Amino acid sequence: MFLNIAILAVTALTALALARPKLRANKRWSAMITPLASIIGSGFLVLGPILDHRFGAYAPLAMAALCAVGWLFGAAIRANILTETAPETRLTQSIERASELTLAFAYVISVAYYLNLFGAFAVSLTPWDSAFSAKVVTTAALLLVAFAGQTGGFKALERMEYFTVSLKLAIIAGLIFGLAQYFGKQAMAGALIVTPPSLTGWDAARLMFGLIVTVQGFETARYLGATYKAETRVAAMKQAQWVSSAIYMIYIGLLAWLFAPDPGALTETAIIDMMQVVAPILPLLLVAAALSAQFSAAVADTGGAGGLISELSGGKIKPRPAYLLLVALGVGLTWAADLFAIIAYASRAFAAYYALQSALAAVRETGGKRIGFAALAALGAMMAVLGVSAEG
Repeated sequence: MFLNIAILAVTALTALALARPKLRANKRWSAMITPLASIIGSGFLVLGPILDHRFGAYAPLAMAALCAVGWLFGAAIRANILTETAPETRLTQSIERASELTLAFAYVISVAYYLNLFGAFAVSLTPWDSAFSAKVVTTAALLLVAFAGQTGGFKALERMEYFTVSLKLAIIAGLIFGLAQYFGKQAMAGALIVTPPSLTGWDAARLMFGLIVTVQGFETARYLGATYKAETRVAAMKQAQWVSSAIYMIYIGLLAWLFAPDPGALTETAIIDMMQVVAPILPLLLVAAALSAQFSAAVADTGGAGGLISELSGGKIKPRPAYLLLVALGVGLTWAADLFAIIAYASRAFAAYYALQSALAAVRETGGKRIGFAALAALGAMMAVLGVSAEG
């Protein structure tokens, strides 16, 4: 009971701190909050159980590798932010156009990813906890997104974004606090669990390729040019990646030594069962975080994809018809694949986007940087082709 109260107190205090008007008005914080919220969004809900089940006690090393790769791809995008006013050539224009088209496609898959997670968590604590029920809820959420897009309701939904971001970060603070308390208790009792990985070598690398979407989101800083200068966006991306990496490393570092991997228990909502052991209040908080954060993220990506498609078509396809197309594709993906497969598809799409961004940076840079970004482009292309799902 005391731990539940303490977790709620930490969550509430964090939420109050994030809601301060002075913080919301801070330009540096405002620039950082968008990429930060994107990076530690959906990945936080699914990444812990996946890494624990597949990498055991070595899960923190896998998490560090994901963060490092994310940082390298971020470096390519930061270079492109700083050179975005440079004269364009036919080659750079072609790469940029292909990159934006790939990003629009990646957004389509990520919307399905967010709302499939939304559906799974929505039914997780109810008597209707099944894959079919989750898909029905996901479909209803996709139709709601389509309705909002057609009626101009996106603006109202987007106004909720700061609230949902603050709620998610506050709940993450409470979760880490609860995990730290439980970790200390288990350590004192000599009950920490050290398990070997179930995947090694090339199979482990391919799984990591299929998980890059869980640390994706830093690229959103590039598309805030209408609000922030290039230097501010670069600094915001760096800060967001450092903070999110620290949060992820603490989270996975605590989780990996607390639970014995059970491959049969690797489900979309496995984190709920794991956190039930830590404190009864945590599953309720996680469901609240999932429902608010996943829906707002889906709205944001649908809006972004619709705008990109309209721009890439030269205005021939308006955003509203584009929303319907995106939702139709999301519904099809929902019923054709499970969440782990959708995560892998999204990872491959974002890896392709990062490969193109790295290629763009390689063309614009010279010397050693050109070689480094070219190698990064090759890595992104390999990840796009070879990434597999956690169940693969």
